[in-house]
Amino acid sequence: PCREQPIFSTRAHVFQIDPNTKKNWVPTSKHAVTVSYFYDSTRNVYRIISLDGSKAIINSTITPNMTFTKTSQKFGQWADSRANTVYGLGFSSEHHLSKFAEKFQEFKEAARLAKEKSQEKMELTSTPSQVGISLLFLSGLFILDGILYNHTAISKHWEAELAALKGNNAKLTAALLESTANVKQWKQQLAAYQEEAERLHKRVTELECVSSQANAVHTHKTELNQTIQELEETLKVKEEEIERLKQEIDNARELQEQRDSLSQKLQEVEIRNKDLEGQLSDLEQRLEKSQNEQEAFRNNLKTLLEILDGKIFELTELRDNLAKLLECS
Repeated sequence: PCREQPIFSTRAHVFQIDPNTKKNWVPTSKHAVTVSYFYDSTRNVYRIISLDGSKAIINSTITPNMTFTKTSQKFGQWADSRANTVYGLGFSSEHHLSKFAEKFQEFKEAARLAKEKSQEKMELTSTPSQVGISLLFLSGLFILDGILYNHTAISKHWEAELAALKGNNAKLTAALLESTANVKQWKQQLAAYQEEAERLHKRVTELECVSSQANAVHTHKTELNQTIQELEETLKVKEEEIERLKQEIDNARELQEQRDSLSQKLQEVEIRNKDLEGQLSDLEQRLEKSQNEQEAFRNNLKTLLEILDGKIFELTELRDNLAKLLECS
């Protein structure tokens, strides 16, 4: 059977930090892909793996010093010093992001426990060697007092142990130097991540402003519709008033003064009617323009949905192929 098995999977858009600027995100997948946690029972390690076709766009081993950071409601990131990059994941919902973050913390803790157990085993393995050196030293003193011909053999053994200790010391020194270099690199990456986080916060603020503007446009459209309705009602009332005035004029032909007065009123009402008709025409044009924009937006959404249907079909085929690959025994 396979020594490495998936233990949790989700779907997300995958990004990597631009290696040149260390600021901008570069998408590594054109659409959402499957991102899985794998457990290697042989080496006792946890990895995050994602494939786009046959290409591995994420292959990150989880270590105790890694941190998964939520930078927005649907986006999270973590740094991989071994791969010398920063991975970013965009999820379809806040729930999926939170679930991935929980699993990251869980497997990070498991990796830490596994590392501690491994260090304990190494310490237990090295302890008998140290005890052996002490026993050999005491034994050597005793033998030197009684049997002088074992002195040469014991000296050679001590020399071999000393050489082994020097070798271990050299390895520890090299490991210390490497750790120091890694700390420096991590500090540089942390500064880059902080700068990127600040840029993302600014971007979120900009997007929130755009959203506020969209809400304002929607509110303005509602107000325009209400104004149009009020003007139509006013126009209807005015038309009824005109009809009533015309009827009064027909019935009062004998009274010249009244007719002149009513004619004057009629002219004023007609002028106001023309003004209202002009305002109505302007509002109708604005409404028609808004409706055309909405229709264009709906057409764009329809086109995107058609493209998305095609991508979903492709992803379904890809998932079936990946499932067949994972069924190894």
